[in-house]
Amino acid sequence: MRQLTLYFREYCSLCHDMLAQLQPLQQQHGFALDVVDVDADPLLEEKYNELVPVLMEGTTEICHWHLDLPRLLARLAAQPGEIG
Repeated sequence: MRQLTLYFREYCSLCHDMLAQLQPLQQQHGFALDVVDVDADPLLEEKYNELVPVLMEGTTEICHWHLDLPRLLARLAAQPGEIG
């Protein structure tokens, strides 16, 4: 199962929008989604501060601020390791 991470802020409307868009896709495409609050970790807050929400697969950024649906679907369609 693919593992995606959403770097998120509780008070961020863009974060909540992206999470809401990801939930039906998660059911359709069968990926795991880890939602991480950047404000709970000073290192993550420093790294992602103004970029949240940030959607990642491993160390690869898929998108930030707004869901890039074509890019996400391309990543999900590719075999792990095909897209860098």
